Amino acid sequence: MTGLYPGITIDSVKEVSGIYQVNVVYQGQVIPLYVTKDGKYAGQLNHLDSNSSNSGTTGTENNYATTAEVSADDDAVLGKADAPVTIIEFSDYQCPFCRKFWGETFLQLKKTYIDTGKVKLVYRDFPLTSLHPMAQASAEAAECVREKGGDSAYYNYHDKLFREQNILDSGSATGAVTKTATYTEDDLKKWAKAIGYDITSCLDSGKYADEVQKDASDGAAAGVSGTPGFFIIGPSGETNFLAGAYPFSEFEKIIEGELSG
Repeated sequence: MTGLYPGITIDSVKEVSGIYQVNVVYQGQVIPLYVTKDGKYAGQLNHLDSNSSNSGTTGTENNYATTAEVSADDDAVLGKADAPVTIIEFSDYQCPFCRKFWGETFLQLKKTYIDTGKVKLVYRDFPLTSLHPMAQASAEAAECVREKGGDSAYYNYHDKLFREQNILDSGSATGAVTKTATYTEDDLKKWAKAIGYDITSCLDSGKYADEVQKDASDGAAAGVSGTPGFFIIGPSGETNFLAGAYPFSEFEKIIEGELSG
């Protein structure tokens, strides 16, 4: 835990809903993080309290029904438009937990559910700029790529951003996530250029700054406080909230429940 961010200390640890709540102190604030018992997955979770007015357990350990209103807005979509299940992801491109989700869960979700027409994914931005100084610029860069190449280009760049950070982190595109990767706006432009898009003028202009901040505001209004956070909406319109870099099996439980319901 302390290896991710310098200056973090552990305040206390307790078990909550079958996982560990680790209260850490960062810049004078106590922040709750949640860690699976095997220590492989960690992140910030919302609505753990079953008495909360916005949540209630549905019998699946990290699956919480929520009355929060959340929309796909006009953000990039991956998958078929008529897919019966929609996942709206609020994420931070520089967040190591988000990169962990991408490397260990996203690709399997894509193969099993998105490519088969059962799920569509909408990526919305939630830059935690106090922790990740390049998160805002990265989100804007992705929007600039989308402007030039559409949703398919957006997700190509989405993958590129995480691959390049893995290389910076561990020396391999498929390497382990150990820390927050450090990079610059010049890197963002170079990575876009490598997949065929010149985003220099777009990124320099700050054209999509407000769009990124609107995503963040919408996420906060829906109850998101950490990344990654997922709203999984089934055919009936029921919305489940899952937060943190959890394994494919947790998403599978929710998606299969929605598809069979």
